[in-house]
Amino acid sequence: MKKIAVVLMNLGGPSDLKSVKFFLFNLFYDRAILQIPNPFRWILAKIISRNREGDAINIYKKLGGKSPLLDETKAQAKELEISLNKEKNQHFKTFVSMRYWHPFSLETIKNVISFGPDQIILLPLYPQFSTTTSQSSLKDFTEKIKKFSPYLETKTIPCFFFLEGFLSFIEKEVRSEYEKAKSYGVPRILWTAHGLPKRIVEKGDPYQKQVEETVGILESRLSDLKIESIICYQSKVGPLEWIKPYTEDEIVRAGKEGCPLIVVPISFISEHSETLVELDMDYKSLALKEGVPFYGRVSTARTNKMFVDGLSSAIKEGLNNHSRCPKENESFCCLNHLKFCK
Repeated sequence: MKKIAVVLMNLGGPSDLKSVKFFLFNLFYDRAILQIPNPFRWILAKIISRNREGDAINIYKKLGGKSPLLDETKAQAKELEISLNKEKNQHFKTFVSMRYWHPFSLETIKNVISFGPDQIILLPLYPQFSTTTSQSSLKDFTEKIKKFSPYLETKTIPCFFFLEGFLSFIEKEVRSEYEKAKSYGVPRILWTAHGLPKRIVEKGDPYQKQVEETVGILESRLSDLKIESIICYQSKVGPLEWIKPYTEDEIVRAGKEGCPLIVVPISFISEHSETLVELDMDYKSLALKEGVPFYGRVSTARTNKMFVDGLSSAIKEGLNNHSRCPKENESFCCLNHLKFCK
């Protein structure tokens, strides 16, 4: 029976408060994040991680002293493995690899090699592709695994914003929140995605356009509802200009206009600090302060069956294709940024 390893990739997060500074350093030392040469990148990563450690510790204290992302990803891996193995003609085994904290790619690669797969599928758990997330994880993993097994067949699913299970889950959740919000006025959906420095997008990163395409598909599916719709971006850090509008600015504007809000984390599929703290605590508090009459937040897909089965189908289709990128002929496609996606 053919053995297939499926590697789920994600950002990672501190396992306790003592590891916060190390996680932050690993994050900012990544050249995909700070695009400057060494030794300046190392020095700046040290400075930023030291300066941000206190604020980050306070965030993770609100989450019980650690990031929930690893547990979330392990749960997704478990459910995905069950879904993949419903048909017994192939043996799938899922693995988890984190970019900036344990389990790092090298730890995961050793486990993958021990499994002895005939083929590897790499799946970054970011619906929309970015050079700062998906590409960084894929590049790190593929460069390291070549040292262990240079001839092992590896394929990637670089993005899945078009995935039916992903879209169906969000549509269902939005409709549910709409029923709660509509008595307060015409609801406004804030499609909130993790922000990105503007200069990275200007260099050709496809992330913003894929976010816009995700929202475009969902707006068409929700066209029967009386709603307003705005794409906005959260989690800005540092002095650089990031893509706009900012989510907090849209919350303030909604308060001034007395508009009920449905907040949809469109670029996340797991609950972590950006959703549980930033959206559910910080932004909700801001909304109450600014007089927003209703603040509803759509959940992330997590281990939802529609979503997991959708990923399972995409993986099985990907076994017979070079990639699952839906935009092979468009200039912003991730295939133009990732030679190993071809």
